[in-house]
Amino acid sequence: MRINVDSEGGLRYTLFSNKRKKGYCSHESVQQRKKCCSQISGSGNEKTADSSAEKEHNMRITDDILYVGVNDHNIDLFESQYIVPNGMAYNSYVINDEKIAVMDTVDAAFGDEWLKNIADVLNGATPDYLIIQHMEPDHSANIQKFLEVYPNIKVVGNAKTFTMIGNFFRDLKLADENKLEVKNKDTLTLGKHELTFVFAPMVHWPEVMVTYDSKDKVLFSADGFGKFGALDAEEDWDCEARRYYVGIVGKYGAQVQNLLKVAATLDIQTICPLHGPVLTENLEHYIGQYNTWSSYGTESEGVMIAYTSVYGNTKKAVELLAEKLKEKGCPKVVVTDLAREDMAEAVEDAFRYGKIVLASTTYNGDVFPFMKTFIEHLTERNYQNKTIGLIENGSWASMAGKVMTGMFEKSKNITWLETSVKIMSSMDEQNKADIEKMAEELM
Repeated sequence: MRINVDSEGGLRYTLFSNKRKKGYCSHESVQQRKKCCSQISGSGNEKTADSSAEKEHNMRITDDILYVGVNDHNIDLFESQYIVPNGMAYNSYVINDEKIAVMDTVDAAFGDEWLKNIADVLNGATPDYLIIQHMEPDHSANIQKFLEVYPNIKVVGNAKTFTMIGNFFRDLKLADENKLEVKNKDTLTLGKHELTFVFAPMVHWPEVMVTYDSKDKVLFSADGFGKFGALDAEEDWDCEARRYYVGIVGKYGAQVQNLLKVAATLDIQTICPLHGPVLTENLEHYIGQYNTWSSYGTESEGVMIAYTSVYGNTKKAVELLAEKLKEKGCPKVVVTDLAREDMAEAVEDAFRYGKIVLASTTYNGDVFPFMKTFIEHLTERNYQNKTIGLIENGSWASMAGKVMTGMFEKSKNITWLETSVKIMSSMDEQNKADIEKMAEELM
């Protein structure tokens, strides 16, 4: 994606993404990820669509579907927890037909810009419908403002949508003539375009629905297929879409799988998410990634080692294990210091790889706090189908291994390595031999 200047001097940006990676990033730690991914983009390591598909943002997706979303470069933390160095995009779309439908709103801070975008593409026409697929405020905050400008439109949503509208907008009293409540698989004809509403509960809120346009074969996917980053960010899709998925949607893999089964019955040529670029080519790659992520499968071969170390002795054991794995030809070794690296990216890698080693000190008769937080993030998101090895360190009453094992007791399909490493303060020769054995077992 590139920033471009149109003939009148205004900024516009590439809306469409047809890029995909071959293989995976070469970073050794998650701290290197953003730099790595930005370097990969356009480096020849990606498959790029032909030039005809590299469309510039001129507000047009198809003849009748237009983009009216916004970029947010002021945000530092998405949902007050995820670092977004390249900002966020809040996407909204207009379907311009005999009846005009606007798909979702944007974040509260960008209401005026969004309304101007709509007015610009409609050239004086008045919308008939505002379709609300998802009620998170970064997509719904401007419902009331939209109604103030277009008081005669119908808000389209399901029963849960309208309950949430009442909860978010306490002084908004929607009249019956301003409401169109739909049920799963209901259709709405705009003229040439027939929209089908497919409910997607808990992907990742209970009211979520996606919308399929049978004429242009477009799936408006709500938060599905979204990513971190504004649309003018030149970066790899997989890295930031994976971090977005794992962090925000990852708990709801079963629900995503159900939605993918429905999507498989549709002829989809374009995916329009609420965050990130419109996807127009290589759809099999993006859908394949979602299938892997939502089934808790292994995306990349290799081993992740996540550790905490107070005085450096546990770190030395981790470094030795990483060295042994590389010597044995492990295709990828990712080492993560949980106290110093972004937790969301650490969690992302734990889901990406099929094998993980947890190395931690005992602390106050428990496990070190950063490791505890890390494991809680994993289990909260239904971590499963993985192989786990343990390295624990304790100067007297070692408890880290027991605590870590217990935290996964409700996780499905966890395979524990037969080899574990128990360090008493610093490595001895037996520890080194056990690490060698662990490396062999991981291969």
